Amino acid sequence: MATLKRTQLLCLVRSFSQQLRKNSFISMANEPKNVQYATRDFEEIQVPVPWGHIAGKWYGPKHDRPLVGLHGWQDNAGTFDTLAPYLPRERAFLALDMPGHGLSSWLPEGIQYHSMDYVALINRLMEEFKWDTISILAHSMSAINSFVYAALFPAKVDLLISLDVLKPLTRSPDKIIDNYSERLQSALKIERRMRNKSEPPAYEWDQLVERLHTGTSKSVDLEACKFLLKRNIKPSTHEPHKYYFSRDSRLKASLFYAFSQEVPVEMGRRITCPHLFIKALGGPIYEERKYLEEVLAILQQKPNFEYHAIEGTHHVHLNEPEKVAKIVNSFLEKWRSR
Repeated sequence: MATLKRTQLLCLVRSFSQQLRKNSFISMANEPKNVQYATRDFEEIQVPVPWGHIAGKWYGPKHDRPLVGLHGWQDNAGTFDTLAPYLPRERAFLALDMPGHGLSSWLPEGIQYHSMDYVALINRLMEEFKWDTISILAHSMSAINSFVYAALFPAKVDLLISLDVLKPLTRSPDKIIDNYSERLQSALKIERRMRNKSEPPAYEWDQLVERLHTGTSKSVDLEACKFLLKRNIKPSTHEPHKYYFSRDSRLKASLFYAFSQEVPVEMGRRITCPHLFIKALGGPIYEERKYLEEVLAILQQKPNFEYHAIEGTHHVHLNEPEKVAKIVNSFLEKWRSR
């Protein structure tokens, strides 16, 4: 089973946190302070994988199989920081950093990230923890990957909660081909830059917040940016009081699924577990609406599927956690016995 002991990396994380406090990083006077968020105790853990480790935040009882939280593209486990306090305290919750994100190890040099890597990771987690089944709460990219996993291994998923994105995106053949061509070329350029071992551009705290806020099309509220930044930055070695984004640059050239619409349609039919889909009305669709609606119609024929549309942005679970928790907790209570 994966160890819950504090490791050398955890020591480094704590050292970094002490440095941040020393520099008044988290409590700077010009940080937005008009929103108060609930908190919940957690323990940093590491799950061993062949290329290093997967980092995570374990909330609640250690002896229970947890609800597993999986984040979106270029986010990290901090995306659930505000939601975790509102989830059932008697149930364990494990928020993870995907490979290349947060405090998790990067994939080896020369490897390009692909969506199926994250699907395979779920199998690795279950094997490491010796779980027969898994319960998943997933946002965006991870919601897509969890949808795929639940279709590939329906008996292994006992509960699935999808936040804002439901299924693999359907693209036209020309867009698929163009996208692969562009990303393969981009990956080589990123690798060449990484060989220089030079430090990425560094920014002051206000600049980090603004870049994250605008980089997500203002999906993440200014006040909530700190929860993602805490696991997504490192202090500059050249510019005091500045920090740089520390996620793997190769993520920008990730390869995603290239399915025709028939594939997610069939996947939707194969998913058997209780399934909750929460769509933020202010969030993007990312594909033609008809493709989403076709799969949604298939799922809505199942008695164990729930669909809720709520006001908010793509990161509504982070910005307004109570709104999302109310729906999630009702769903968890309904299917607790399973």
